Amino acid sequence: MDYIERFKKVAVLGAAGKMGSGILLLTAMEMTDLWLQDKDAQLELLAVDISPKGLQGLMKYLEAQTRRAAEKKTVSLRQYYADREDLIENGDIIEAYVSDVLSLVQTTTHLEDIYGASLVFEAIKEDPGLKVEILSKLAIEGKGKTWFFTNTSSIPIGELDEKANLDGKILGFHFYNPPAVQRLVELIPAAATTGELKEFATLFAKKLRKVLVPSNDFAGFVGNGHFMRDALFGIKEAERITDQYSLEEAIYLVNSLTQSWLVRPMGIFQLIDYVGIDVVSYIMMVMNPYLPDENLHSEMLEKYLDQGVKGGQFSSGAQKDGFFKYERGRPTAVYSLKERAYVPLDKFREKIERDLGEAPQKLNWKDVNFHQNKEDILSGYFTELKQSGTMGAEMARAYGLESKRIAELLVSSNVAASTDDVNKVLQTGFYHAYGPVNEYF
Repeated sequence: MDYIERFKKVAVLGAAGKMGSGILLLTAMEMTDLWLQDKDAQLELLAVDISPKGLQGLMKYLEAQTRRAAEKKTVSLRQYYADREDLIENGDIIEAYVSDVLSLVQTTTHLEDIYGASLVFEAIKEDPGLKVEILSKLAIEGKGKTWFFTNTSSIPIGELDEKANLDGKILGFHFYNPPAVQRLVELIPAAATTGELKEFATLFAKKLRKVLVPSNDFAGFVGNGHFMRDALFGIKEAERITDQYSLEEAIYLVNSLTQSWLVRPMGIFQLIDYVGIDVVSYIMMVMNPYLPDENLHSEMLEKYLDQGVKGGQFSSGAQKDGFFKYERGRPTAVYSLKERAYVPLDKFREKIERDLGEAPQKLNWKDVNFHQNKEDILSGYFTELKQSGTMGAEMARAYGLESKRIAELLVSSNVAASTDDVNKVLQTGFYHAYGPVNEYF
């Protein structure tokens, strides 16, 4: 079966979700591009979700995002529509493309509608039992001919393969959030994954212009393998200093440290909020049984969840309140477990920043990350950091060394093939200005 034939009948499970909607968008545009080059091809794309309302919103999202993408590729679209004499202006071509993409997609809440699919993208809830149940049913109905791409960020692929009896016709194809923007994809084959499936996945990623990083099939893979441990270290650092600060102050301090002093896009507690406190807690729970020499668990996360503080994102992409309360995407208050309410950051911001001390330079992550002399800037910054005796500098060095230790652990435990791959995941998927394995610390 060649590349285009694999798209004969494609389904995206969990299509109305944050990840599923992005996967659907990318797949719909790739399939439409294929059809425009071979209009005899019979291609079908089904968006599957349990929420009818979510599917309605999905089509609005698909229309808006396809139009935005089309505006950036009018040159190639003009070639695709060269036989359409009625399409003269760029705007006409863009609208024709949007129409073709939307006409390709069908929505459904019924799993039986996708029986016999040639390719299934699975982006449902991170629940091993649920995934196995659905994948197993689809495999039976597909008579062993269906291929599966799972977007799981933590569950071993071999486990899904074995329990759902997929006979090697599954691999992990882990998009980063949001899939339409993030360039990184982690490719995780199981031991039994067929070579043909791996070749197809590699070509698909290339067509989507994604940066593909391989991971061995171990719970959490490279990205969450680092992020979960990094987050747990940040949580423990906040707990460690509660003999000097309230928990709210400690959370703000560690968050400020990891964002400003380590030159990251977000502080560690903001990043947990972004992903979702509930999601992070669940991923740790999934990974923990596979880590006999570690305890990937946080009682702090459980305490926040017990009080209904979850974080995460709205369907619009706006940030929900979690550790922090957000206004226009910026943290303005931190949640107090004791008071069961948010405490304004202005109450202690100056005190914490004073205690941390003055950073060697005020570096903005975005300015550094896209600067042509980035390496020189970072080298100079961290040289000064090593020479500083402030509380912030000492804690930042300790955090950087722990991040490096985690990265090297992923390589020594055969999760990542190399430290370069770990660096690539953190720089591409998490937008870090530098990888955790470096000469700065």
